[in-house]
Amino acid sequence: QVQPMESGGGLVQPGGSLRLSCAVSGTIFWINDMAWYRQAPGKERELVAAIARGGTTNYADSVEGRFTISRGNAKTTVYLQMNSLKPEDTAVYYCKVDTSGMTYWGKGTLVTVSS
Repeated sequence: QVQPMESGGGLVQPGGSLRLSCAVSGTIFWINDMAWYRQAPGKERELVAAIARGGTTNYADSVEGRFTISRGNAKTTVYLQMNSLKPEDTAVYYCKVDTSGMTYWGKGTLVTVSS
């Protein structure tokens, strides 16, 4: 059973930083794209950042310049470095993994930005 597992969420003050991690467990032979999504209360899930296997990245306008997505050397782990956090970044953050023909979602990790 392939399962992405997020970690690193928590409570942080505005202007602070957090680093989220997502590790994929289970037998998986090839991962294409990996991405972070988030869902705030009462809002739809939205793309935060994505990274292709070759390293190409793209970001939501709202996080461009503040967040950085990266992958581990084994290509089965993805990170999200979040700097200059704002209260509007408060959400549950989900990891999404795309393989050849299948998509897997993690269960999410809560990020709360508040003073």
